[in-house]
Amino acid sequence: MKTTKQTPESISESAQLKERISVLEQQVEWFKRQIFGRKSEKQIIENPAQDSLFAIAPDTVAVGKNIEVPAHKRKSNKKFNGDEVNETGLRFDANVPTKIIDIPAPELQGDNADDYEIIDYKETTRLAQQPGSYTILIYRRPIVRHKKTQTVSSPLAPSNVLDGCYADVSLIAGLMIDKGVYHLPLYRQHQRMLDSGIHISRATLINWMKKGIELIKPIYRAQFQSIINSKVLAMDEVPIKAGRKYKGEMKQTYYWPMFGDRDKVAFTWSKSKSMQHAKEQLAEFSGVLLTDGYAAYSQTVKQLNQQENTIIHATCWVHARRYFDKALLIEPEMAECAIEQIAKLYKIEKYIRKNLREESEVIAYRQKHSEPLVAAFFNWVYEQRQRSDLLPTNPLTRALHYVGERHAELSVFLSNPTVAMDTNHLERALRVIPMGRKNYLFCWTELGAEYLGILQSLLVTCRLQGVNPYTYLVDVLQRVSLHPASMVEELTPRLWKKKFVDKNLTSDLAEMG
Repeated sequence: MKTTKQTPESISESAQLKERISVLEQQVEWFKRQIFGRKSEKQIIENPAQDSLFAIAPDTVAVGKNIEVPAHKRKSNKKFNGDEVNETGLRFDANVPTKIIDIPAPELQGDNADDYEIIDYKETTRLAQQPGSYTILIYRRPIVRHKKTQTVSSPLAPSNVLDGCYADVSLIAGLMIDKGVYHLPLYRQHQRMLDSGIHISRATLINWMKKGIELIKPIYRAQFQSIINSKVLAMDEVPIKAGRKYKGEMKQTYYWPMFGDRDKVAFTWSKSKSMQHAKEQLAEFSGVLLTDGYAAYSQTVKQLNQQENTIIHATCWVHARRYFDKALLIEPEMAECAIEQIAKLYKIEKYIRKNLREESEVIAYRQKHSEPLVAAFFNWVYEQRQRSDLLPTNPLTRALHYVGERHAELSVFLSNPTVAMDTNHLERALRVIPMGRKNYLFCWTELGAEYLGILQSLLVTCRLQGVNPYTYLVDVLQRVSLHPASMVEELTPRLWKKKFVDKNLTSDLAEMG
């Protein structure tokens, strides 16, 4: 029997094909996880001491015997806080309108009604909803005539946020909240109005939104300037379709959210993912820039530092971890080793968040506990990169290359106590954009995308500051034209909370309430 001798070329080609098959299998598994699997990046730690949910303890079930199970009696395990209105646990504050419905007693309706008297009341409370509730405010002004001079006068109507507009400030703020917070497109809001008997064109709603956002644009600019003055700035990019490219195709544009000190966010908009936009936004920034591994950021920092900026570039450990997570299928042992080392760093950060407050304590603790782990991790990365059996297409090779090229950027947090290890706080804040895309899909115009970024900058910051966004918008839409332009920063959510939250302006609808 004749055998075929394998040449070195055929052996090398076979190894490459096997590697290619492994990479494709890994990609298929990754896509299956994105569609059907868990999205959380939290590490799952198996506990051997914990029994399986479906495990059957021995000698607990007798086979072939009829066992009588006593009837189950449900016990209430509800824990009440003391501010409930009844035993059902319903809680609400004074801002919620209530309506009392009197239930007649049959004993008080008959001929013997005089034999009964009411000694007390029992109340049953239920939460109800009135969909699409709108109210028409009619300002009725008396026309007064002077008897002697026969002159006629009438008081002026209350001023409105938009001159000549019949939309109350409560409606304009409501349109913004439904669009920005609850991601309800204007065409759905328009349908809801029609169902409620309000007949307004959709173009009118768009015009009201546009003019309302123009009123709060100075507040956004003041907040953006405050973010640029931050010591630590986190930056990312997220896509949004905006403007028609040609019939049937929308342009791909981008938001560049920026997260500054004291929980402030700005969503700047750009036509592309080019570094030119980042360079323009960061022209006045000096401090630590925390980003993912996108090459445009490192190039931007390099060019700005040549122009006398002092920017220190830090990168995100979570993005580094994701590369090793993608390599788990092909190189499970090495990838898991890297993930475990990163997990140790996060355990230290968890302790710091719970127990340390002073910056000096944070930096000392990081240098004592985190710095040796980081040094050992990068020594391990260097050793693994020397392996000759790792092909360039191997996901572990890419992961090692990614972290190896960013040694300095990933180590910035060790010497700066205010720098976080990742951009998770920014990714949580920018979640409103992909959530909105699932509802309104795109922005019809580029100007609409830019204005939506202005609106989301203030609404997301309200959430971060613990401010009710509807209460905030109703106040600032009325206050911005009266407030001094030089002090417009006082109307940003963080400062507004300190100065105006207890004396906020409301609409006439609330006064009726």
